[in-house]
Amino acid sequence: MGSPAKSVLVAAVALVAVVLEIGLVGANFQDDCDITWEPQNAKMDEGGNHLTLSLVSNSSGCMLRTKKQFIFGSVSTRIKLVKGNSAGTVTTYYTSSIGDNHDEIDYEFLGNVSGQPYTVHTNVFADGVGQKEMQFRPWFDPTADYHNYTIFWNECMIVWFIDSIPIRVFRNYSAQGVPFPTRRQMYAFSSIWAAEDWATQGGRVKTDWTKAPFVAEYRDINLQVCDCASYVGDAGCPESCASPSNWYAAPDLCQLSKAQLRQMRAVQLGYTIYDYCADSERYNGTVPPECGMPQY
Repeated sequence: MGSPAKSVLVAAVALVAVVLEIGLVGANFQDDCDITWEPQNAKMDEGGNHLTLSLVSNSSGCMLRTKKQFIFGSVSTRIKLVKGNSAGTVTTYYTSSIGDNHDEIDYEFLGNVSGQPYTVHTNVFADGVGQKEMQFRPWFDPTADYHNYTIFWNECMIVWFIDSIPIRVFRNYSAQGVPFPTRRQMYAFSSIWAAEDWATQGGRVKTDWTKAPFVAEYRDINLQVCDCASYVGDAGCPESCASPSNWYAAPDLCQLSKAQLRQMRAVQLGYTIYDYCADSERYNGTVPPECGMPQY
């Protein structure tokens, strides 16, 4: 990335407080989550505020899922990714519904050989329709310290944040026929798993299993969401979740602020490595309809 774009990003971070106040005090993996896959590969300490997920073999990773189901709001956690040679590993933080035609909002962190940068992979599914990927190189070392990853979601848009910096927006154009998740209740998930067939350089670089276990560390999980605990079924959450009185439905949260937009443009200018909207070859010379619609 050239220095002017980096300067814009740094200045925006220094001068602008993000609209969303992401408080992490009091979050607790032990109280708020269950280990749903390979619990022997998860460890919690510090009263449940610190979590490690380990990938031990190509068939034995680990997954954590929130106890709450929800629709709309903000979910965030801090992650320190696998150090050293992490090729073929995938560490995740995402939201997803359960069942057919699912909805999902993704952060996936694709490992790499020592000294090479991770790939930050984002995607969104609605009514079972996905393939809306954007990928980024991080502008920091995600293995050296914890960084805060946030998914914000309301009826207007989805925003992916890293350390309060928006990196991507996906707006609701369901009225124009573009699927958008507004109905199915979701859980938040964290996991680590093996994907050496595709994760690193298209699968050309395989996992060095002599380096196992591969360990990702998490601190804090914060759920500022509309809780669906009292609702049973796949038809959605209570109608009150769509009420304009909810904090996430405030008019100024239906678009980025000017400062946030500058931050996002700096990230996308300098660190985007794949954008499905720029991949016309994938779509036989065209792109999906939302690619021609304003996202900001």
